[in-house]
Amino acid sequence: MAEGRPTALADGSVIHSDPESLSGVPVFVGTRVPIQTLVDYLDGGCSVDEFLDNFPTVRREQVHAFLEQATAALLARRVA
Repeated sequence: MAEGRPTALADGSVIHSDPESLSGVPVFVGTRVPIQTLVDYLDGGCSVDEFLDNFPTVRREQVHAFLEQATAALLARRVA
């Protein structure tokens, strides 16, 4: 893992989307790993550790932050 590589944006988001990179597919900040790849791994029964083993540019903290942000967004929608 590259030291000094950003793992979050100023607003705390660990997701970044840039039309100039991967056609705007949302990726983990500081990587070219699509968020959908994590979702696919988890949906397929893989663990976070398996995902991280295969995508070492993503940090554990990023995965946990994404899962927390996604959970909060889903719960907020359910309440609204």
